[in-house]
Amino acid sequence: MSNTNDYTKLFDAILSLQTQQECEEFFSDLCTYKELDAMAQRISAAELLLQGETYGQIIDKTDISSATLSRVSRCVKYGKGYKNVLGKK
Repeated sequence: MSNTNDYTKLFDAILSLQTQQECEEFFSDLCTYKELDAMAQRISAAELLLQGETYGQIIDKTDISSATLSRVSRCVKYGKGYKNVLGKK
């Protein structure tokens, strides 16, 4: 498990990004394709949950696992992160 200083460095690095191209370049270096795909899938699922789609519809559209969708759903309901990001669109 990383320490708080590691998280601070990571979040500061993300906050320093100013364009979509910078984000793509940074995350391509930081993450594997599979990790990026999983994060993108979770964002899509959260967006669909906020739009009122059912679990079945979301699984059909995103091919997300039911276990991951359940976690995303809990975060959408009780967390702030997805709502903060997706509410800015």
